[in-house]
Amino acid sequence: MKQWAWGAGLGAVLLAPSAMARVCAVNIDSTDQMTFSAREITLAADCTEVALTLRHTGRMAATAMGHNWVLTRTADYQPVAMAGMRGTLADSYLPKGDPRVLAHTKVIGGGQSTSVRFSTRALQKGGDYTFFCSFPGHFAMMKGRLVFG
Repeated sequence: MKQWAWGAGLGAVLLAPSAMARVCAVNIDSTDQMTFSAREITLAADCTEVALTLRHTGRMAATAMGHNWVLTRTADYQPVAMAGMRGTLADSYLPKGDPRVLAHTKVIGGGQSTSVRFSTRALQKGGDYTFFCSFPGHFAMMKGRLVFG
């Protein structure tokens, strides 16, 4: 009987972290007029992971009016966007392996959608975060605030 109780207790401990995990789904649209459908995204404090889907509701190709979704700390947003302007479409106009990029999607064109799933472990509750499109020249208009917690 003691073995069973010990095994059941261990099973509860091993299952507890996954039972507490919460994936928060976020959907955001982008347009040929260089806009996102939201200027602010609020994540609940108990979100442990985010499943974000970006949809391009326009008609223009990714080479002409491509959009992506990039998340950085607000202090890093402009430096990352400026560095991305030297990049290529294949790199989603982002510096490769840049640790300032907390999450991002690839660049998509009209009628397409893409998703990214990321952990909130790198986010601080009440932290200052900006999401934006890193396609050259878009970041000034296509940006918003992410609120966590």
